[in-house]
Amino acid sequence: MSTLVRLHHLSVPLLRRAAPKVFDGRHLPALHSHTSSRPPDLTFEDPSAFSVKSFRELMRALGVFQLCSFPVLVNNCGKLLSATRSILGKQGFSLIMRPSIYAQFVAGESEGEIAVAMEKMRSLGLRTMLAVPIEEDLGESTGECRYDENLEAMLQCVRLSHTKACSDPKMQLKITALLSPELCVSRASTHGQGTVNLVTCKFVVCLHFLQVKITSNLPEHPFDLAQLVKAMDGEPVHFPGLTEEENAHFHCGLHRLNKVGEASISKVRVLVDAEYTYMNPALSLVTMAMMKKFNQKEPWVWNTYQCYLKESRSLLLDAISQSVKHSFCLGVKLVRGAYMDKERKLAKGEGRPDPIHQSWEDTNASYNGSMDIMLNLISQNPQRYQIIVATHNEESVRHAISQMVKLRIDKHAGSVCFGQLLGMCDHVSLTLAQHGYSVYKSVPYGSVDDTLPYLVRRAQENRTVLQGIRKERDLLRQELWRRLNEGLRLRRQVV
Repeated sequence: MSTLVRLHHLSVPLLRRAAPKVFDGRHLPALHSHTSSRPPDLTFEDPSAFSVKSFRELMRALGVFQLCSFPVLVNNCGKLLSATRSILGKQGFSLIMRPSIYAQFVAGESEGEIAVAMEKMRSLGLRTMLAVPIEEDLGESTGECRYDENLEAMLQCVRLSHTKACSDPKMQLKITALLSPELCVSRASTHGQGTVNLVTCKFVVCLHFLQVKITSNLPEHPFDLAQLVKAMDGEPVHFPGLTEEENAHFHCGLHRLNKVGEASISKVRVLVDAEYTYMNPALSLVTMAMMKKFNQKEPWVWNTYQCYLKESRSLLLDAISQSVKHSFCLGVKLVRGAYMDKERKLAKGEGRPDPIHQSWEDTNASYNGSMDIMLNLISQNPQRYQIIVATHNEESVRHAISQMVKLRIDKHAGSVCFGQLLGMCDHVSLTLAQHGYSVYKSVPYGSVDDTLPYLVRRAQENRTVLQGIRKERDLLRQELWRRLNEGLRLRRQVV
């Protein structure tokens, strides 16, 4: 008998009775309190991790993941969604999206919906890392008024994270939501005296190749982190190499970032996202300045390091060096990276070497090696160094746990946590949470129209992950079959 036929014959109440009640995160089943002498045996192959999900959530996840398994749908999702919206209209489109793809990957739109989603995750032992789905790329700059509106959205995110979330709340920040990406496009290298050589580049859009190419570089000019901090504080600082207009915008952007830092310090940890390599050096420069100002006692501002880049290890070591020289704490979000295809196309078009590791194995070695560096530092000084192991890779998660045990890092201390995207990799997230580890889900929120561009970008950037979720689908099916069989058994007892 097919699954659909079984569903037709089983009543919803029976299926609900077959599923365990959702319990408070503080009373999750005790799955052994492992000592520091031996790491837990985590295989992430137990479908009971999904026992806390409702029947509707199981069915929705299976349906969405089935759609995501077709490359043609993922690769063209932007065009397909736009066409569907044009045909159905805004209201009809929202009626279809809200209970399906939107509900799978987005917390909601209103403050009430977001609070419910956060409470739901808290009941599962998970923590939320809110993300405002605002970002810009080259050619998308919208003016100071728009950046000021984005600032208000970021400040609201700080407030929501602080008042609604769990202990030690975190949020994500994209600097290009507050500062023009055209101004951020740069090549930079950090030197021993705390100065950063920033080369601001002019770009033109080559419509034939549909990409932006560097056409000219201005001479290098030193940027001192102390000068950036002064500018954040409102002091008049002239940055060489920038025009008066660019200087004015840079100051406005730094003021906006300073407001986010002042609002979040001692309340919410702000994790700055990495973006494309043509703007990352400038983003890291600004993030380092925020760290210098706000991370004197604890790491409240974090930076992201993309381990699929060949230079990621050297960038991380340089950040560690800078944190020592400038006496600030360092928070690290460690990811593999999501812009592989675009980065390679840009490098090929500009005649540059491929910045991405040549193989998956090299990227894994880069990720685990960078993780080991941070874990060793944390074992020596957990107050000054923190990391979120942001990955869906089970082997890297097991490696992190093994190293934590080996280095005697307390999993309850908060210096090491794990992160996955909302709606994905729940078999890893829930298993880790049930074993007492700190697990954060990256949680976007906003209206259907506001979040769709964000979801399309994330889907295309993570399509290899989306198309490789066969294991999670299998575990969901196993839990669904368990519910069906249990429902049939209960039905026989009733009859």
